[in-house]
Amino acid sequence: MRILVPVDGSTNSLNAVSFIASRQTLLGSNPDIELLNIQLPLPARACRLVGQDAIQRYYEDEAEKVFEPARKILQKVGFKAVESFVVGEPSPSIAKAAEKTSADLIVMGSRGQSAIKGLFFGSVSNGVLAQTKCPLLVIRGKATTEDDALRVGIAVDGSKYGRAAVRYALKHISLFGTGATFYLINVVSDYAGAVMPDMAGMALPALSEEEVLDLQREEFNEAVEPLRPLLAKAAIKAKEVCLVGNPGDEISAFARKRRLDLIVMGSHGYGRFKSAIMGSTATRIAATSNVPLLVIRQP
Repeated sequence: MRILVPVDGSTNSLNAVSFIASRQTLLGSNPDIELLNIQLPLPARACRLVGQDAIQRYYEDEAEKVFEPARKILQKVGFKAVESFVVGEPSPSIAKAAEKTSADLIVMGSRGQSAIKGLFFGSVSNGVLAQTKCPLLVIRGKATTEDDALRVGIAVDGSKYGRAAVRYALKHISLFGTGATFYLINVVSDYAGAVMPDMAGMALPALSEEEVLDLQREEFNEAVEPLRPLLAKAAIKAKEVCLVGNPGDEISAFARKRRLDLIVMGSHGYGRFKSAIMGSTATRIAATSNVPLLVIRQP
């Protein structure tokens, strides 16, 4: 597995490195891990005054300050990563590096923002999502566990993006640790809220309780049934979870209740010129939960 970990010396980026360091099964499979530091270009006038050699030494010294604490975290678990730095703007540079190295995963730390501000992952993480289809794992704050075996929720909705999330998780199963617990989560419609007017104009339930349950079971099975053979072939016994209501809110609430360590989901995204980088469900989860979120963009 090829993993790209952008680092900038902040607590958030070191949280991402610490998450990787906690993945005993993953590290045991000898993955290719690269620590990437992005140095912002110095002003052109300063470059002309001091010369190219001095500028290069400056970039190298600044990068070393960033790599040192990250390197120590990985050294504690006996792992050595490749280290590289580039000069440029963070988001496009990270996206370009992911493409160049054919990375299977980008892992980033992010403080995120409130739902009111509308930036849930921070500008760099959002920019990376907009400019690459490489799967992105965003660590919001310090990871909740250092255990190798994670509690993982995979959100599916019957679309090709949900199937992509399952396939990715199965292909890179070592990321989640030996003995990980998987929840296959689907959120169905709340048909109980459907009403129809009677002759007097009063609102009456359009469906009986039994009819509501039948519709919800049918919707759930349509989303989950195609995934069961994939899980069975991989010998993974996922716990199937049917929730009712708003997908983002319900998945976030379930993650808190079950104390999930990570949520995996597919998202179509929109591209760099649209305001919504993730789909509405992923956006809502990012806004209402601090659980690490792994977004799969490539169906």
